[in-house]
Amino acid sequence: MEEKKEADLPVLLAQTGPLEGQRWEVDKDLLIGRDAACDIVILTPDKQVSRRHARIQVTADGLVISDMGSKNGTHINSERLNDPVKLEDGDTIQIALAQQFVFLASDATLPLDTDGLEGSITIHKRLRLDQNARRVWVLESELDPPLSVAQFTMLDLLYQADGDVVTRHQLISAVWGEEHAYDVSNQALDALVRRLRDRLAEVDDQHQYIITVRGHGLRLDNPLQ
Repeated sequence: MEEKKEADLPVLLAQTGPLEGQRWEVDKDLLIGRDAACDIVILTPDKQVSRRHARIQVTADGLVISDMGSKNGTHINSERLNDPVKLEDGDTIQIALAQQFVFLASDATLPLDTDGLEGSITIHKRLRLDQNARRVWVLESELDPPLSVAQFTMLDLLYQADGDVVTRHQLISAVWGEEHAYDVSNQALDALVRRLRDRLAEVDDQHQYIITVRGHGLRLDNPLQ
């Protein structure tokens, strides 16, 4: 008689960041931080990640994530985590600006491709961004020459928002600085958006990445490949 297969475990997948491509089946509490004693260690040159940054706990109701009083914060689906939150399938976890994870309630439904490294699995999105190195890939092809500072700053803000709308004021403040936010015209912002769209279209002209939400702002449409 065939043995019953064990229940599929929840999975934490590292996306953008130094741990990109790694995965953890969550069957116990996990401590995330830069300290070597953590279960998931994230190391960056600028020490954005606190020694004990966040914790995922196994409870009777499911997995619960808490911030451990970190300096640079933990975000769930682009919202800063202030109180413990139960993780739901597909939630995006951002540790400071250093590392992004995606949570999947079961490894049975992972939309994954292996990247050729044993034990390493990654979710491939159409656009990837490395904030520290200021590099951008579209459909796994790196933009060359690199984006200008203004273009990268805009794209980074949209990328970190993970599909949420970013207002025009937020975009102008990020690119030109808060002190100049009211001096920059909408025409200047629109021109920058056009140039950024043109650069992305050099690699992929089949998908519109930067979506205008009339009356609100812009958002990044960055689906899986």
